[in-house]
Amino acid sequence: MEEHTPKLIPEEGSTYYHRVQHYRELLDSLQMDAYTHGCILHPEITVDSHIPAYATTHIRTQIGNTESELKKLAAENPDLKDAYIAKQRRLKSKLFDHDNMKYLKKLLDELESVLDQVETELQRRIEETPEEGSQQAWLCGEFFSIADVSLAVTLHRLKFLGLSRRYWGNGIRVNLETYYERVLNRPTFRRVLGHVNNILISAVLPTAFRVAKKKAPAFVGATLLIGLIGGATYLAFNYFKKRLVVS
Repeated sequence: MEEHTPKLIPEEGSTYYHRVQHYRELLDSLQMDAYTHGCILHPEITVDSHIPAYATTHIRTQIGNTESELKKLAAENPDLKDAYIAKQRRLKSKLFDHDNMKYLKKLLDELESVLDQVETELQRRIEETPEEGSQQAWLCGEFFSIADVSLAVTLHRLKFLGLSRRYWGNGIRVNLETYYERVLNRPTFRRVLGHVNNILISAVLPTAFRVAKKKAPAFVGATLLIGLIGGATYLAFNYFKKRLVVS
């Protein structure tokens, strides 16, 4: 990295360091897997989702077959019975949590509070640079930081899931809406997230559903499908972080 290129993570003790760390940790702590699974299982809460329409039926079928398949496989593999059942019960419990509308509503309401905090922070940046024609600041300051990477990928995932209209647009969180439009116009974002979307739509989802359709144990299909879709956010974030350069 050249001497005059701003760092994604500012120097410890600098003006922006604690602000960047706060928002990075806050955004990275969001339960994106729960949002993802919840939107798949309850498409009625989404608008313009990019998740295939057949996802809900397939996942519900797989979840419904999990318990009977577990009993069968545990009987066939007595040496692995305890560990295997414990692991799959944890998965099943997690999926049932994500299928619980009351639990999902709680998480989505908590996300409202997080994005309210982001909206307020973006307003502070606007007030710090009121002059017309001045360079627009990013989430934590005048430079694009690792906190912006976290926020950009989060917003892009919410858009992918069909949740964006709930959280910004039509007069709701206008600063967040403007921010997302700015992010979309960054050449690095278009280049990197373009590849990530190809991975999500063209590779991850179809592959998962092809496996789920095979005659392998039903819960295996569900495990792979849920894991691939839920883990895509983590992969996207790391891919974006590694490829990102300041434009």
